Amino acid sequence: MKAGQAVTVFGAYGHTGRFVVAELLERGFTPVLSGRDAEKLKDLAASWPGLDVRPATVGDPASLDHALAGAVAVVNCAGPFATTAAPVIEAALRAGIPYLDVAAEIEANLDTFTQFAGRAEAAGAVIVPAMAFYGGLGDLLVTAAMGEWTAADEAHIAYGLSGWHPTPGTREAGAVSRERRGGRRVRYTEGRLEYVQDTPPTLEWPFPDPTGPRAVIGEFSMADVVTVPSHFAVPEVRTYMTVEAAGELAAPDTPAPRAADERGRSEQTFVVDAVVRSGGAERRAVARGRDIYAVTAPLVVEALDRVVTGRTRTTGVASAGGIFDAPDFLRALAPHISVELGG
Repeated sequence: MKAGQAVTVFGAYGHTGRFVVAELLERGFTPVLSGRDAEKLKDLAASWPGLDVRPATVGDPASLDHALAGAVAVVNCAGPFATTAAPVIEAALRAGIPYLDVAAEIEANLDTFTQFAGRAEAAGAVIVPAMAFYGGLGDLLVTAAMGEWTAADEAHIAYGLSGWHPTPGTREAGAVSRERRGGRRVRYTEGRLEYVQDTPPTLEWPFPDPTGPRAVIGEFSMADVVTVPSHFAVPEVRTYMTVEAAGELAAPDTPAPRAADERGRSEQTFVVDAVVRSGGAERRAVARGRDIYAVTAPLVVEALDRVVTGRTRTTGVASAGGIFDAPDFLRALAPHISVELGG
């Protein structure tokens, strides 16, 4: 059924966008290559002859309408999402097609929920922000760990990255977020986002074997502080990052990721440990895999497949855990991600 279905990828020539294009082709979709740089699109198209190329800019609604014409959905891979998300969502609403993005920017994701929830629900539209390693995977793990719980006292998501070589897009998005926060950091506590200027704590997180205990930056807030509370009553949502990875991200001279296999993945590995607590009970879900940018592609394309085939639980603006059957979704990600539920 999906053979030949067109999916517009905005920001197709970016680091993550290229993985998404390849995954769409592997899953039987036909990517439409779009983005702001016509020359980069032309270079990308040389790798996949026959794909439609449609340059578009967020300041030109007509160009976005052309880019989305005839597509069954759009995947936005172009950051900073503080700039691109709203215009591309507006174009998707005009076209009457689902919108998904891979935004890790906390404020941009919050903007999507607050600005478009009512309109999307009224239109019966589907908008899935943060359908990526940050925001999407953590939310799915928390949701799977919660099981039948609809509320919890705490949700913790610890990221055990072997290292983090950020892409230029990650650096640019981070700079936009820091500017929006005025240099402050953000955390989710007592049921709300809070901006503070103190130094985040460093502590030890007991990652499951074989990783074991590792030093992490506490309150290293990622998009999960938006996605998890969007559909669960959890007053405390905290995320953590291994010290080494946080240091590489912060260092201005850390190089971009470098391909180490035929699929273009880097050597980076990860373990994501999600723990939820309610009263005296504790539940856990763990995911392991390779390359946080590459693994975003199967995450967002699996989500896209489920949206266009009607395997969703709601409409409007929804996070991964809110719209999909989380355990089933996570199982479908094999062999890209190995998952352990329970315990």
